[in-house]
Amino acid sequence: MTAADVPTGVGVTGVDDVKGVPVTVVGVGVSGAAAALALVELGAQVHAVDAGDGEQARAAAAELRAAGARVTLGGLPAEPGAARLVVTSPGVPPGTPLLAAARAAGIPVWGEVELGWRIRPGARWLAVTGTNGKTTTTEMLGAILAADGRRSTTAGNIGTPVVTAALAEPPYDTLAVELSSFQLHYTDTAAPIAAAVLNVAPDHLDWHGGPDGYAADKARIWRHPGTIAVGNADDPVSAALLARAPGRRVTFGLDPATADVTVVDGELVDRAFDGGPLLTVADLLAGGPADPAGGPPAGGRPPGARAPSAGGAAGPGRHLIANALAAAALARADGVAPAAIAEALAAYRPGAHRDAHVVTVDGVRYVDDSKATNPHAALASLTAYPSVVWIAGGLNKGLAFDELVAAARDRLRAVVLIGRCADEIEAALARHAPDVPVERAAGMDDAVEAAARLARAGDTVLLAPAAASMDMFRDYAERGDLFAAAASRRGSDVSPGGQSRGG
Repeated sequence: MTAADVPTGVGVTGVDDVKGVPVTVVGVGVSGAAAALALVELGAQVHAVDAGDGEQARAAAAELRAAGARVTLGGLPAEPGAARLVVTSPGVPPGTPLLAAARAAGIPVWGEVELGWRIRPGARWLAVTGTNGKTTTTEMLGAILAADGRRSTTAGNIGTPVVTAALAEPPYDTLAVELSSFQLHYTDTAAPIAAAVLNVAPDHLDWHGGPDGYAADKARIWRHPGTIAVGNADDPVSAALLARAPGRRVTFGLDPATADVTVVDGELVDRAFDGGPLLTVADLLAGGPADPAGGPPAGGRPPGARAPSAGGAAGPGRHLIANALAAAALARADGVAPAAIAEALAAYRPGAHRDAHVVTVDGVRYVDDSKATNPHAALASLTAYPSVVWIAGGLNKGLAFDELVAAARDRLRAVVLIGRCADEIEAALARHAPDVPVERAAGMDDAVEAAARLARAGDTVLLAPAAASMDMFRDYAERGDLFAAAASRRGSDVSPGGQSRGG
């Protein structure tokens, strides 16, 4: 088939139709470039376009041109032209003129994830979405699948593009797929074996047109009746969305009175798929290195904290336990053996900048949760520790801080504010926690110095910014690295027999 064979205004219906057909790919970032290369491999006439013209875009453009694609940088066309399919990168808003014009002309607009599914329809996907915890849960799930002996990988928002995984030979047995709301907006036919919505809190509201649009895109992960819908019984929005899922519904959560996969008497238990007890909470993350200062593995419980019991979770680590429950529920939905779940969850270690213990100095723990880039994530982090000197602030994404401060105020020893939204957080503190000391810092070194001065033995100095990083740092990783470096310098003079340890 050639472009001339396709009637004007009619798009392709599947990947078998793209050979010789003009296809426009929007964006040359990781997912867009992967989609363009896949389409070249499928024989399409690929034109990749990107609004940017920076160093990374030019490097991607050179690779795509070498593969046989045409590339235009520095702006997006307003019309699809000869294209009979448009494949978009996930961050491109749906109201972008090019995408709107394509839809108006009857030309399909697929996301890279949708393209990946259509390349290998019927693949075994176990999918994860949510405002927070997606990457941790997907990593846990990937580790479980590997422990079960499957040829598997993690893909999607976690790093490896779905199209890249879809084209792998021999094919993967199972994919653990992390999906953002942006990616889900552009999916139609993808039908995971099972999928989890971890939680839903306000985020990216400008892109989705408000909280209802954001929640609706999260729920698209459950749109096919054959998908086992796994929802969080402890999260009101996830639970409300689950009530409308068309397929089988399974809950996870910390309260055994409301959840199918839950915690009973200190054990993670599967009551949905007859897996029974999986592992104890004490064994969760136990395979990581111990803290010589006497604390738990990074991301685990500090000394003296109580593990969850039949009445629900008490003490820190609630979000990590919930992530483990979700990963276990998805694995059990696809028949993974309980022993593989126990093995993987005991050995799992959280990724960098996710509730990572850096150092302990004079009885004060320094914890890097730079990945907490919105209030919902920051609250999960703050409630993991009984007494906190909180380093917060950055680039706000149009979100309010009142609920966060009101819920966390009893845990706050003091607050050190950085970044563009410092005034907004300080105003929320004045309304809901007026007795908590607040200081400002010009940079991360100053922030850590101020936090150390305010902290007492037994406290946690916690970087959980509740905001994005790009006002002061390259990304959240650089922000976390600078925090860790500043905290580690405070412990560098402590003798090997002291309370400190390197991160």
